[in-house]
Amino acid sequence: MEPPAHPVIIDLHTHIFPPEIVAEREKFFPGEPAFRLLYENPQKSPLATAEDLIAALDRSGLAGAVTFGFPWRQPDLIRRGNDYVLESVARYPDRLRGFACVNPELPDAVAEAERCLGAGLQGIGELALYAAPAVKNWSECFRPLAGLAGERGLPLLLHTNEPVGHCYPGKERLPVWELYDLIRSFPETLFILAHWGGGLWWYQLLKREVREVLHNVFVDTAASPFLYRPEIYRYAIEIFGAHKILYGSDYPLLPVDRYLKEMAAARIEEPDRLAILGGNAQRILRWPRGSKLD
Repeated sequence: MEPPAHPVIIDLHTHIFPPEIVAEREKFFPGEPAFRLLYENPQKSPLATAEDLIAALDRSGLAGAVTFGFPWRQPDLIRRGNDYVLESVARYPDRLRGFACVNPELPDAVAEAERCLGAGLQGIGELALYAAPAVKNWSECFRPLAGLAGERGLPLLLHTNEPVGHCYPGKERLPVWELYDLIRSFPETLFILAHWGGGLWWYQLLKREVREVLHNVFVDTAASPFLYRPEIYRYAIEIFGAHKILYGSDYPLLPVDRYLKEMAAARIEEPDRLAILGGNAQRILRWPRGSKLD
């Protein structure tokens, strides 16, 4: 029997922060309840710079990663985070791709996303609401950015979570029908739903419509070892398809080894494993030929 092929691994879901935020996170808690909720405890919620991410990729033998910042409430922090991602991608062009992270409730969200895309970022995300929208419903908040992503032919990465089960920081009661309505309204937009899409793909077991509505939707595996049993890989491959699953770690939350062990426990066939770990990401990101990923 031939040994398993060495996979090209691309981490589709990583977070980086400017060094001044990593060094003194508590200075940025005022006015930012979501940031404080998620990152108040340094032991449980580490922060990483671009250099930390590159070192982690090297240690684990990963080819590259998609990275982004945080959906701050303050526009100057949004801009600083995106500028740092732009700087990092410029420093490591063969290892990193960046997405524009904005707060969909801010009035300049689309303008900031356009600025970042014009400067070279290759997607929008991770977009998140860690509390119910103040005015609009969930779907309405994201519509302008979903339209922009569709117009540019670039992916839109959304934070989603399962509507049942244990509570944890950042888990919001996202109405699944609003997520579905958003996707149905923008059939040309390539959606990536973080954290297994909160299980939305289960509804492809229905007889009508859902499979077609989700034709341009992918899910990532971010935080999977904390949220799901390893069997989720088998179920997702059978119901949704291995070609629609993207490896994401939620770095610096978890290392790749945790995910590889769960894939092994799920007994995923080798072609499906290679697609999930990197092949699918290479395809949808159109990672340029001649890079270390080629």
